[in-house]
Amino acid sequence: MASALIALGGNVGDVRTTFREAIPEICRRASARLVARSSDYVTPPWGEEQQPPFVNACIAIETTTAPQALLAKLHEVERMFGRNRAQETRWGPRTLDLDLIAYDDLTIDTPDLTLPHPRLFERGFVLVPLAEIAPDRRIAGRRVDEALRGVSRDGIRALPSAE
Repeated sequence: MASALIALGGNVGDVRTTFREAIPEICRRASARLVARSSDYVTPPWGEEQQPPFVNACIAIETTTAPQALLAKLHEVERMFGRNRAQETRWGPRTLDLDLIAYDDLTIDTPDLTLPHPRLFERGFVLVPLAEIAPDRRIAGRRVDEALRGVSRDGIRALPSAE
C-alpha cells in the first residue's frame, strides 16, 4: 500500500458537505483506506483574490492505485461534484479542488503530474491542515511542520467540527 496525501478545497456551494461526500468516493474509486482527515479551515482566496473565501482540508490515504491513476480518479470525483476544469478560470471559484500532494516518497515530473506538488511549500492553506494530520511527514526532504513555519497563516482559521 502506498501513502498518499490529498488537499481538498472549494468555495462554491456547501463545501463542507461536498468534502463529507467526496472523501468516501475518493476512497471507493482509488481502492483506498482513509488514514487521517484534518479539520476544515476557512482560508483567503489565493491567486485570484476577488472571490469568496475557500474551505480547505487534507486527507491521508493508503491506496494500491498508482499515482497517475489516482490523479485521474481525483479528477473524476471533482467532475462528479460539478467541477469543469476546461470552463474555469485559473485559481478561480470552484466546487471542489483535489490536489495530489505527495505519494510515498516519489518524485514525478510529467506534463500531467508533478510530485510532490510543486507549490506545496508556498501554500499555508495546504500546510496548515496537512500539519494537523502529518506534522512529521517528510516531503522533498522537509518536515511538514517545519515547512509550515515558513508560510503565512494570515486569515486561516479552523472551523468548528461539522459532525
